[in-house]
Amino acid sequence: MDRIDLFRIFTRVVECASFTRAADTLGLPRSSVSAAVINLEARVGARLLHRTTRKVSPTQDGAAFYERCLRLIADVEETEGLFRQTSVEPTGSLRIDVPGRIGRLIIAPALPEFLADHPRLDIELRVTDRAVNLVEESIDCVLRVGPLGDSGLIARKIGDLALINVASPSYLARHGAPGAPEDLGAHLAVNYASPSTGRVEDWEWIEDGEVRMLPMRARVTVNSAEAYIACCLAGLGLIQIPAYDVRRHIDAGELIEVMRHHQAAPMPMTLLYPHRQHLSRRLQVFADWLEQLLKREML
Repeated sequence: MDRIDLFRIFTRVVECASFTRAADTLGLPRSSVSAAVINLEARVGARLLHRTTRKVSPTQDGAAFYERCLRLIADVEETEGLFRQTSVEPTGSLRIDVPGRIGRLIIAPALPEFLADHPRLDIELRVTDRAVNLVEESIDCVLRVGPLGDSGLIARKIGDLALINVASPSYLARHGAPGAPEDLGAHLAVNYASPSTGRVEDWEWIEDGEVRMLPMRARVTVNSAEAYIACCLAGLGLIQIPAYDVRRHIDAGELIEVMRHHQAAPMPMTLLYPHRQHLSRRLQVFADWLEQLLKREML
């Protein structure tokens, strides 16, 4: 086994936080993966991994060595592909994590065409709305909507997702349609509470280039997009929502857009991935496709 193979095995163990999971993803026996890491530690003369019964994590030396390995592997792969055509068909599998409704409404329906264009590429599509650890969960990239924390991941901005204000015909028949923010005092909203923090989101709009916020009266507060839309359809109040999320309801006349000139600030959509130096061919192809898909369907 050459040194680059040892580097690849070591980095996969770090990313999976497990010898067993790393062996499964590499298609190798666990004993071979363990022996490769022991061999590598002997070569470099340092302990690279903390090993417990529950988890494997890099030592301080191991973390620094991991970053160097990523750069070396990227350089080798780039050199190996120097004279290949960029049209070479990507192979292998990708593990993707995306928000629930985007995954169900936008990405999943479009996947057949993508997979038909790339017959040697497989996708594991995880649909969640929680924060995930890309390295520990062996995820290649994650799509997130909204402001980002300081995660240490590499971020590729996909675009800005516009929000619209909508209400049901039954609600508007009872309360009338608000024309401007000063009318909101006479209206009800369906309030949305963050599933992670419990914080209730204020009503938001842009005025004179600045973001303005207003707490809204509400009879109902929810913590999921499905419930948010369902309560609006039931006539319980106004909501602010991405247009793609309620497009079919607007087309069917079940929801009506209001206050078009007083919308909330757009939310950034960002693709996050862990490796600083290198994007695999398969990840690059998927990221380019996803960006075009989201711009076509959502922006």
